[in-house]
Amino acid sequence: MNIFGKNGKNADLNESIGLNHLGNQFWNLSPAELVEDTILNGQGVLTNTGALAIETGEFTGRSPKDRFVVCDEKTENSVWWGDVNIKFSPEKFDALYNRMKAYMNGKDVYVRDAFACADADFKLNIRVVTEFSWSNMFAYNMFLRPSEDEIASFLPEWHIVCAPGFMADPAIDGTRQHNFAILNFTKKMILIGGTGYTGEIKKGIFSVLNYILPHEKNVLSMHCSANIGNEEHDTAVFFGLSGTGKTTLSSDENRRLIGDDEHGWADKTVFNFEGGCYAKTIDLSRDKEPQIYDAIKFGAILENIGFKGESSVPDYADGSITENTRVSYPINYIDNIAEPSIGSAPKNIFFLTADAFGVIPPISRLTKEQAMYHFMSGYTAKVAGTEVGITEPTTTFSACFGAAFLPLHPAKYAKLLGEKLDGTDIKVWLINTGWTGGSYGVGSRMKLSYTRAMITAALTGKLDNVTYETLPVFDLAMPTTCEGVPSEILNPRATWADKNAYDTTASNLAEKFVKNFEKFAAETDASILAAAPKALVK
Repeated sequence: MNIFGKNGKNADLNESIGLNHLGNQFWNLSPAELVEDTILNGQGVLTNTGALAIETGEFTGRSPKDRFVVCDEKTENSVWWGDVNIKFSPEKFDALYNRMKAYMNGKDVYVRDAFACADADFKLNIRVVTEFSWSNMFAYNMFLRPSEDEIASFLPEWHIVCAPGFMADPAIDGTRQHNFAILNFTKKMILIGGTGYTGEIKKGIFSVLNYILPHEKNVLSMHCSANIGNEEHDTAVFFGLSGTGKTTLSSDENRRLIGDDEHGWADKTVFNFEGGCYAKTIDLSRDKEPQIYDAIKFGAILENIGFKGESSVPDYADGSITENTRVSYPINYIDNIAEPSIGSAPKNIFFLTADAFGVIPPISRLTKEQAMYHFMSGYTAKVAGTEVGITEPTTTFSACFGAAFLPLHPAKYAKLLGEKLDGTDIKVWLINTGWTGGSYGVGSRMKLSYTRAMITAALTGKLDNVTYETLPVFDLAMPTTCEGVPSEILNPRATWADKNAYDTTASNLAEKFVKNFEKFAAETDASILAAAPKALVK
């Protein structure tokens, strides 16, 4: 066995996590070295911009039904068990890991020491052991990168072992199929096997932080982007599911980006969990997303893209492998970022929804109770063509805008949000980036320029002293005027030619909100339940 690269303290993988009889160990290699190994191993190619292009194999996205959490004394009574957090026994975890270790005998591995959480008070030390060089490079891009001095004294708290080539046997291992991602909060380990999709690494640590920070540190973990203005106390956070504009709307030439996906909200800070960005590239162009487009250079990793003809030029319109084409890159590949990736507690919070039914106002101001209700609801709507089988607008509810990564009950996060809002003048806004003038197929998509103008007006205080009116059923406070936006689009009902059709559609959507919330009712405060659509409260 040979060891290459830089090692930290406790650098014996056999002693720390029982990995022995390995081949060569490559510790903390540079991106250039990892790119070289990937190409020499026949696992990737360079594009015309210098970015590394790889294919993740069978899986081109996360597999939520194959994500497990070890149920033991630590987690049995704290984790929100069910379809999101599927129980896995400690005995099965140990047996599966023993089979993974046997699989890795004699194999070369790549080891990466990294941090999560830009706020030093909450820093998490992570050691990532990967079978593939490009998986290790993904960890370099996405996590916070220690200095050489920090590597020399590095002591890991959590370990990730990622072996895409190891296939589980459900009959032996207790998995659903051959791929898996398993979190063990007692042993502080994440096992990933049977899948090369890099997002499992990133979201594994996000799930860990979604447990540790709210449960043990009183920090609200958030699936959101964040930016900050020129003033110290001008942080804004943007929650939203895929397709709602979270990344786009947080990119503002007049504000510095804190991060594009995962953050914590402590007493005085909002801080990025990550050191990089992981953006979708399907139909990417410089006109649409100039920051992402220009970040695709040497050191970036493109996943599952196509190429134009036989050239090395990416074809971002090519979804033949997957519509979920991605790029990862260090956050400093973007101009105008906050350094370090920390802001003050938020001054404004935006919940983004792409309402394909044309019911939700383009902007409305929420009370604290409404904020907690809509936070737990996590509503958006998918439209025809976004997924196979979707032929008409479909409601989607994802608790706290990230249900797939929540080890705790959503009410825990909503309660913490309410505590953060108590006694402050933080403003919470609901933004509809979806349809106006009718549902999908009748109305039209809200213009991005209008949405940006509304967010700018909220950020600059220009909506503080305007007149508001109330939207029936949802009881939302809507401004009657907004600089840069036609007043006639601010009330969604007024944009519909058929007002009766609007009322029927609004009632139907409200009913779906109420039905979705039934599963939360037992653990939710009555004041939050009262913020449900009023017409349907029984």
